Amino acid sequence: MAPSSKAEKKAAVDAAAWMFNVVTSVGIIIVNKALMASYGFSFATTLTGMHFATTTLMTVVLRMLGYVQPSHLPLPDLLKFVLFANFSIVGMNVSLMWNSVGFYQIAKLSMIPVSCLLEVVLDKIRYSRDTKLSIGVVLMGVGVCTVTDVSVNGRGFIAAFIAVWSTSMQQYYVHFLQRKYSLSSFNLLGHTAPAQAASLLLLGPFLDYWLTNKRVDRYDYNTASLIFIFLSCTIAIGTNLSQFICIGRFTAVSFQVLGHMKTILVLIMGFFFFGKEGLNLQVVFGMIIAVAGMIWYGNASSKPGGKERRSHTLPTNKTETR
Repeated sequence: MAPSSKAEKKAAVDAAAWMFNVVTSVGIIIVNKALMASYGFSFATTLTGMHFATTTLMTVVLRMLGYVQPSHLPLPDLLKFVLFANFSIVGMNVSLMWNSVGFYQIAKLSMIPVSCLLEVVLDKIRYSRDTKLSIGVVLMGVGVCTVTDVSVNGRGFIAAFIAVWSTSMQQYYVHFLQRKYSLSSFNLLGHTAPAQAASLLLLGPFLDYWLTNKRVDRYDYNTASLIFIFLSCTIAIGTNLSQFICIGRFTAVSFQVLGHMKTILVLIMGFFFFGKEGLNLQVVFGMIIAVAGMIWYGNASSKPGGKERRSHTLPTNKTETR
């Protein structure tokens, strides 16, 4: 196959993977917002455990059908990943509860520089000046869109700090484990989803009770709410899988930068579906800046020297199938 054909094929697969992630991520946000706002299901951590339980079921079925091949992930690496991932989920929920919406959004924006730092320190990545500037433009645009009132307290800052670093480490670790052990997205998800499902379903009800003072077992599970829970869990399969695919193809920083496109789409979809938060001039202006920054980032990081590894090779462990 000619080099140009390979590049075109890669670009097409990258675009398809990214659109898959965008559609499922925006879809699950809209469904969860309706579930929590309209039906009062405020048990976010338990719901996430249900998401991973459904994803686990999907990986079991795919393994039975032969689409997921036997693979190996050492227990210490699995436990590290689950620890980072669960701290990310819990940290985000607690940060949203203890902080203002403005500071919560600032914390989310800070994941990009933290992810950059991890790549620079751990992977010896070097960014060009244009790449750094484009990331700054994206942050500024999304900040204009989303950051309103900003207030912070001690415990809120600690929760946000834990959420940012654990989320960044979790996303970095997805890329790291896929490269080190030559794992496909399906295989890695097959290892991590059961452990996350078990831990979150065990701890989720207690954490949700602490956050909301409501018990998940006393929730009124009517037909409509069950349909939305089922729909949320179904979409979560695509969300979890597409996240692993995208991070494996794009790295954590690119995933974070492009991920803010979902923030913009959520604002737009929220306007059309819920109509409570209008698209005022400030929000539209921020969207334009953010999209321009994303386009600039795509061009800058793809150029020679835009984003490159400095004489550093990650050892890979390929396991033989017996």
